[in-house]
Amino acid sequence: MTQNHVSGMETSAISVLKRAVELDHSDRFQESLVCYQEGIQLLIDAMKAVKDDSKRGHYREKIKSYMDRAEQIKAHVNQLKEDGKYHEQIRIAEDATGYSYESLFKPYMSSLLTEVWVQDPYIRHTHQAQPASAPGPQKLLFHFTSTTTKLYNFLRYCEMLLKAPCKVKKIHLFTSHDEADSSQQSSALAELKESLSAQGVTLDLQYSSTIHDREIRFDNGWIIKIGRGLDYFKRPKGRFSIGYCDYDLRQCQETNVDIFHTKHTKTL
Repeated sequence: MTQNHVSGMETSAISVLKRAVELDHSDRFQESLVCYQEGIQLLIDAMKAVKDDSKRGHYREKIKSYMDRAEQIKAHVNQLKEDGKYHEQIRIAEDATGYSYESLFKPYMSSLLTEVWVQDPYIRHTHQAQPASAPGPQKLLFHFTSTTTKLYNFLRYCEMLLKAPCKVKKIHLFTSHDEADSSQQSSALAELKESLSAQGVTLDLQYSSTIHDREIRFDNGWIIKIGRGLDYFKRPKGRFSIGYCDYDLRQCQETNVDIFHTKHTKTL
């Protein structure tokens, strides 16, 4: 292994562990634990690649220090779970990036996760791109109507669950009927249900005219409440703007995310 490669692993480890410490100091313990684990593994890989004893000793000290802190956090989080007192809040600032579904939910998606409940009253519309002629016959521009992405966001969320290391077998969606265009909503969700079924995942749909709260429950005990539900992303400026495809690069609307844990997961 080349020195450059070892140096690259060390640089990556420093970056991840720096983020772990920042999250740790912000009391975002579950997220910090994931970063500690990833950073420690990078340091272990780097240590295995070097032959200098003093360098290896330096790595061992760092690894032990971070492992000790990770174990402390794990014990603290487990105790909070046991006492039913775990609560963490993430504040997503206006125009912030880096909050894709993968980034936000990854720390809470253990290998034990098999069933998910999504409650959001507004899983309805999609962005509708409409052509608008610009001056000159050679140009055709696209703009987006003010209709909010709802169905596409839920689709992306389902895709994220399918790619996760856990084995999700059932997704429950609690939402309300779209009185303006119920046929579009019904056909879209029916298509998604069929597509998920082909992947071995059951989509259970339930409609209610009275639900207002937005929350997501995992059968491993985690409960995530997002002020804006799954629709916390801003509309892209155009189909060829950065962030159109990669939600980690998509700007967000200001919202709060509250995370809880319960030993006994209840259905919505």
